[in-house]
Amino acid sequence: MELFTLVVSILLIAITFFLLRRRSSGNARLPPGSFGWPIIGESVEFLFGNSEKFVGDRMLKYSPEMFKTKILGEKTAVICGPAGNKFLFSNEEKLFSMFRPHSMQHLFRSNKPKPALNMPEVVRQPGFLKPEALMRYLAGMDLITQKQLHIHCDGKKIVEFYPLSKTITLTIACQFFLGINNPDRIARLVETFDDVTRGMASIMLNLPGTTFYRANKAAAALRKELIAVVEEKKEAMAEGAGPMHDILSHMIAASDPSGSCLPESEIADKMMGLLISGYGNVSTTITFVMKHLGLNPDIYERVRAEQLAIAVAKKEGVPLHWEDMAKMKYSWNVICETMRMVPFQGTFREVIEEFTYAGYTIPKGWKVYWTVSTTCMSPQYFKDPKRFNPSRYDEGEAPPPYTYMPFGKGLRMCPGNEYARIVMLTFVHNVVKNYRWEMVDPNEKVSGSMIPEPQKGLPVRLYHH
Repeated sequence: MELFTLVVSILLIAITFFLLRRRSSGNARLPPGSFGWPIIGESVEFLFGNSEKFVGDRMLKYSPEMFKTKILGEKTAVICGPAGNKFLFSNEEKLFSMFRPHSMQHLFRSNKPKPALNMPEVVRQPGFLKPEALMRYLAGMDLITQKQLHIHCDGKKIVEFYPLSKTITLTIACQFFLGINNPDRIARLVETFDDVTRGMASIMLNLPGTTFYRANKAAAALRKELIAVVEEKKEAMAEGAGPMHDILSHMIAASDPSGSCLPESEIADKMMGLLISGYGNVSTTITFVMKHLGLNPDIYERVRAEQLAIAVAKKEGVPLHWEDMAKMKYSWNVICETMRMVPFQGTFREVIEEFTYAGYTIPKGWKVYWTVSTTCMSPQYFKDPKRFNPSRYDEGEAPPPYTYMPFGKGLRMCPGNEYARIVMLTFVHNVVKNYRWEMVDPNEKVSGSMIPEPQKGLPVRLYHH
């Protein structure tokens, strides 16, 4: 009898605890906002409108700190402002873990269990993206940029710089990551990369004519091409080709704890993700640097003076050195200001532990969306935010903490930020040294918000120095 009483008591306590927990969770104060339409939520407005406006409008309507929505099939909390940025980056792997939209998981096949050898390990362990490793690639990046500008610009009066920036950026990425130096092979990959990039955050509707359908086809074609590259690289390594310092060679040589090499298809998927990371945002930033320099002749002249001072101090034909990068302070300010005014899509996190922020509770399993656009165009943090002003980054005038983070911060800071920096500075050095330009259409419209693109390809009227 006593045993029966004890069992019943335990069951009653367990049921009470469960009901109280459900009640507590059900009464949790969720942030204000709307989940939108059934199933699709607010994905259409988010993807096909302007993502920056999407966030800004809801900050005004609901809360400047946090609001709820449903995008890409997920209940999502959007954390806003510098305090929110600090909270997010201070709690990586405590309250949040990385999450990729389902469309991205599908395209990169990253919804499978993580292999023993993952991409961050491959990239970070040998230090491929650290300054000391990048030093030996700088001269090659400089020569590739010079050659591509010569091919596509010399003798031309009108040049579309958006497609050119993509070709240059992808050529450098393929050389650095894959060890490929075949411009023709690379050039035909540009459109394929673009389709995959556009599909990474899209509605998963695999019907002809949709963004996701084109991305799926492009990813399959790109994967096939990369598998061929992996096979060629393996053959070259087996035949004792000279030292190979690219990331692909290291990945082929690496093995998991069991001693097995990664399958070629898996290597191809990882390389596809890495290449796209080093391609899209870099080429877009370069394009808008060209636009802002074309619209601001005084800023162009200051950048040119800085770069010519570096050039005249070198013997003719000597490529850029690492020390030259430190002398490009104003040029880097121009790039930083471009990234502020043309922010890119944000990133997602998954809530791994229920938390409360700004008086609102976010349940475990929800997603969190972070974007730099909640602060970078705010007059509260940036004086005259719509004015292109590179001098705002000078010493003593730096933006307040957690208001300007184009590469993220903390544990999730983009590991390729130094790589991106030297690719962009190398481009600026060569383009202002050899050319000046004016915009063919100063009011050219920009389409897309997840990936801003000048609708006409940014045609410029080019003049040779």
